[in-house]
Amino acid sequence: MLAQEESGALAASLDELKAYLRIETEGEDAVLAGLLRSAVTLCEQFVGQWLIVRGAREIVAVTGEWQRLGARPVVAIEGVEAVDGEGVMQPLPVDAYAIDIDAAGDGWVRSTRADERRRLAVRYRAGMAAEMNGLPQALRQGILRLAAEHFIA
Repeated sequence: MLAQEESGALAASLDELKAYLRIETEGEDAVLAGLLRSAVTLCEQFVGQWLIVRGAREIVAVTGEWQRLGARPVVAIEGVEAVDGEGVMQPLPVDAYAIDIDAAGDGWVRSTRADERRRLAVRYRAGMAAEMNGLPQALRQGILRLAAEHFIA
């Protein structure tokens, strides 16, 4: 189970979208911001990566095998905790688990100890860029155009 700990910043600015649409008033700002968020989500689903870096918490099974984390590209794995049957989390010593981030940005985790715990809670950060100006211009332009198309439709 993957949960975002914080929402990512917009991958394109409201001002850029308004300029693209040639809108000078503020009456449509809420609608346009919603369309930008929707376009970012669609883009992330299409490319299979989070655009703006944000925190995540994921629960994975303890099998002794490497488990791939759901969000990518992973930039940091911040912590691993054991989750007992009642959902209580307990920090694990460093030698109780192994972590890795491969060249493709996939994050991996595995338990190195067999015990009664069945799940691990992994805290990590994933995303292509720290802020919108770090994204490839083609992605930003695509997000703007998609949001604009949805506004016009």
